[in-house]
Amino acid sequence: MKMLLAVALGGAIGAVARYKTIGWVGHIVGHGFPWGTFTVNVFGSFMMGVLIETGALKQFLTPELRAFLAVGTLGAFTTFSSFALDVATLWERGDAGATAAYVAASTAFSILALFAGLWTVRQVLA
Repeated sequence: MKMLLAVALGGAIGAVARYKTIGWVGHIVGHGFPWGTFTVNVFGSFMMGVLIETGALKQFLTPELRAFLAVGTLGAFTTFSSFALDVATLWERGDAGATAAYVAASTAFSILALFAGLWTVRQVLA
């Protein structure tokens, strides 16, 4: 139960931070390109790397703190950070083929799934 609460609390914080950051970046540079989403994805991925490596080297992360920060806060701030961590894990295991396949498949299928969702709703509601 402590683990679920840690994820839920971190998720709430990360989701609000994402919302505010995207709005702030859009206000600064405009909304013609998704710079806000780009910013949270890149910054969240950087922070995931910092968190995981610091946790591994200094061994300060309890399972609950890791769930709060990595899964909850950064996971809600940007799910791209979780994707980036998965890619790094596959790469560091020395499996370049699986890494490339995961990147290509995740990108292609996620975009296709989004368009499929758009199409489905348009068919039902149009």
